Amino acid sequence: MSKVALITGGAKGIGKAIAIELAKDGYDIVINYLTSQKEAQTLAKTIQKDYGVGCLTYKCDVSQEKEVEAMIFDIEEKWGGVDILVNNAAIDLSNLFHLKTSEEFRKTLDVNVVGAFNLAKRVYPHMLEKEYGRIINISSTNGINTYYPMCIDYDASKAALISLTHDLAFEMGPFVHVNCIAPGFIGTEKELEGYDEEFLSSEVDKIMVKRYGEPQEVAYLVSFLVSSKADFINNTIIRIDGGQIGSV
Repeated sequence: MSKVALITGGAKGIGKAIAIELAKDGYDIVINYLTSQKEAQTLAKTIQKDYGVGCLTYKCDVSQEKEVEAMIFDIEEKWGGVDILVNNAAIDLSNLFHLKTSEEFRKTLDVNVVGAFNLAKRVYPHMLEKEYGRIINISSTNGINTYYPMCIDYDASKAALISLTHDLAFEMGPFVHVNCIAPGFIGTEKELEGYDEEFLSSEVDKIMVKRYGEPQEVAYLVSFLVSSKADFINNTIIRIDGGQIGSV
């Protein structure tokens, strides 16, 4: 039986690229989404047609424990359980600092951090029983030392996700490996929309390779980290940012 990979926020952007790459690797895929139903269903059809693996889609708010429980229970009923979890779901409610609200801050933390905790906790029993599991948390260089006060809640959540990675790796070893990827400027549609050319140019100037990254490049790293080639990599934070100045 194929291993099952669950990608949260898997319908678009980096999550979509990860879903496709892991499908190429032969994993059965579960695409979690909240608002992107059409995109998720279209992607699932493409994956099944092009790569010959199973693909399920689930609408689920990862910040809600009961919804996570229902999703994972159904996956277990259909496919036995989740072997690979990619915590990619995230929101970014960017706004001027003085206009930020505590409600926005809490919502960002709930999705970006509590959501990852909810998923990891729920899939862990299956991984422990099988004595195998891989969890990849998608953080950001914003969580290391690239600072934008207009997304202070997002930055804090991504830093917290790094801390969560260390604690989960300590708790879940030796059979479950937990690693974290911190992308820099990745050229997803969401990342590029709404910015003028001057801003985009100034951001590219901060990157040593003088371009922004592609979602597929993050997906390649996920593919490696969940493969047997990375069996001795655990509790690690890997930047993928083209040598972004200020993210060392």
